[in-house]
Amino acid sequence: MRCCRFSRRCFSCLSLSRLLLFLLHQRYRALMAHTAAFCGLILAAGESSRMGRDKALLPWPPQPSSSMAADTFLSAAIRLFLDHVDEVLVVAGKNQAALAPIIYANGAALVINPDPDRGQFSSLQVGLQEVLNRGRDAAMVTLVDRPPVRPDTIEKLQAAFDSATARSGTVERKWAVIPEYEGQHGHPILLGREMLTAFLNAPESSNARDVEHANQSAIEYVPVDDPWVALNVDTPEQYAALSVNVG
Repeated sequence: MRCCRFSRRCFSCLSLSRLLLFLLHQRYRALMAHTAAFCGLILAAGESSRMGRDKALLPWPPQPSSSMAADTFLSAAIRLFLDHVDEVLVVAGKNQAALAPIIYANGAALVINPDPDRGQFSSLQVGLQEVLNRGRDAAMVTLVDRPPVRPDTIEKLQAAFDSATARSGTVERKWAVIPEYEGQHGHPILLGREMLTAFLNAPESSNARDVEHANQSAIEYVPVDDPWVALNVDTPEQYAALSVNVG
């Protein structure tokens, strides 16, 4: 009888352990289903014709010509993203040989746009396709021609994305999050799978703004206190002004 009671007790403990493992597994699957696997995407295939030199290689922070900066726009963007995403992809074009050493040295991956003359939207589509090819279902996208935003800005955007893409019931679920500074939209933008698909299904002659406007009701615009999100640096004069602001 003692042995029988012991056996029943062991069986009960074993059953309880299996039940707990099952519940933990189900909880893990539920969390994974609502947690996006982010991939960082930096578009850097442009020719930088107005700047006169590759904007990806501009020193960051800006330095006098006689000084050496610790970073470039590209390396600073990569390292910023790596703290918040699973991996970082950089789309390059004809400048791939110049950018590759920086990309690999900072732990990112190189994606080549075979025809960058088609414009920036082609680089976006090439990059987003590679995001899906790597098994990711969300992307954090920025352009290389801008200074890196603050880390807390990215944290705020990710928190907004998690909330907006997990909504259910009467609250409309969103597909993307875009930062906004003083009424101006900027980068990085955070895209869920539905918005990735919308960009990839758009014709090559389209552009990011057209796709955004066509899906505006599915986008969450998030106000941030960070002027860098809306700042483009296209000319030597703009870069010089940035030097003054940073200094």
